[in-house]
Amino acid sequence: MSVSPDYVHRDKFCWPGEPINAGSTRLKWCEVAPRDEPVPEAIRAMARAKVARLEVPGELGFVILHRCGASFYFLIVSTWLGNNEIWETVLAKKNDDDPGFAIWPRPEPHLPTYCVWELGAVWAEKQAWTRYLQSPRDEAAEQAYLADQFEGVV
Repeated sequence: MSVSPDYVHRDKFCWPGEPINAGSTRLKWCEVAPRDEPVPEAIRAMARAKVARLEVPGELGFVILHRCGASFYFLIVSTWLGNNEIWETVLAKKNDDDPGFAIWPRPEPHLPTYCVWELGAVWAEKQAWTRYLQSPRDEAAEQAYLADQFEGVV
C-alpha cells in the first residue's frame, strides 16, 4: 500500500503574497503551510531573493513556497508555456543547516510532481489561467491574472 497505516492527513492553508519577477517573467506568489506554522519571514525572504535571481522562460506564472515539515521547504516556480502547459523549476531547502534553496535533483524517469496541498494552489492557478486565455490577453488581462490570487484551505 502506498499510504502508510500511521499517516495522519491534515489540511494546510494557502496564502497569497506579493507578485515577483524572475528576469522578465512576472510571477504570482503563494505559500502553503499548516495554518498554525506559516512560512517564517527569513525563509520567505531567502526564497524571494532566489526567485528574483532566476531566469525562467515565459511571461507569466506562479510560485509555490511550500513548508513541508519543520524545516524542509519546496520552492516551485511555474510558468505558462505552449499556450496551456505548466513548466516548472523545483528548488528545495532541506533543513535548517542548508544555507539556501537549490535545484531539486530529478534523476529518475518517474518522479513526484505536486502533492495534495500544492494541487490546491495549482487548481486555483488553472482556473485563473483559463480566465486569462478566454480574455483579450492584453496588459489589462495580464494584470487581472496577477491579481487573481487564491487564499484558503488546501
